[in-house]
Amino acid sequence: MKELEKFDIDMKGSPLLEIALTHTSYANEHNCASYERLEFLGDAVLELVSSDYIFKHENLKEGDMSKKRSLYVCENALYEYAKELDLVNHIKVGHSIQTPNKTVVADVFEAIIGAIYLEKGLDAVFAFFNKLIVPYIESGAEFLHDYKSTLQEMVQTQRQSVEYIVVKEGGPAHKKYYVVDVLIDGIVYGEGTGNSKKDAEQRAAKEALSKKA
Repeated sequence: MKELEKFDIDMKGSPLLEIALTHTSYANEHNCASYERLEFLGDAVLELVSSDYIFKHENLKEGDMSKKRSLYVCENALYEYAKELDLVNHIKVGHSIQTPNKTVVADVFEAIIGAIYLEKGLDAVFAFFNKLIVPYIESGAEFLHDYKSTLQEMVQTQRQSVEYIVVKEGGPAHKKYYVVDVLIDGIVYGEGTGNSKKDAEQRAAKEALSKKA
């Protein structure tokens, strides 16, 4: 998977990676192992790594640490991380499934964490976490609500158009930022800043919803 190499993880020819990318439907058809055991392990490893980061970087009480962690290891968050690895196009599924759903993609991401841990060790998982997930945490990315979809439904009901425009971008290659305006019928209703265009769009949509409400 060349997408992993962007984060300095070389898993070429790894049998563990192949298992991590194998859905149970494919495994049943080909009598091979599926990702489920690796997902179990990856879930625990990801919880450890994210807990370690929050403990060291956030001065929060126990309950608040748990809430913070849940924001970045929830299904929506894992699905977004998986998009950066283009996982949906690498997962092997059986004939009964056309495209893996969000839950499967999120589970496979955890399985890959498990595979990295077994093959490369915990330090490699920490490095991967720092490069892929920490930028989301530092930007305050929100995954528990899809503001763009909510806004889209609202404007469709009112027969309006919605458009997102990148008005500014900057920063070094490893830590870029984007500023996005959201226009409804050509009028700016919100602006958002984030470390990815998608995150900036979500923030812009959230602001627009507060004005439309």
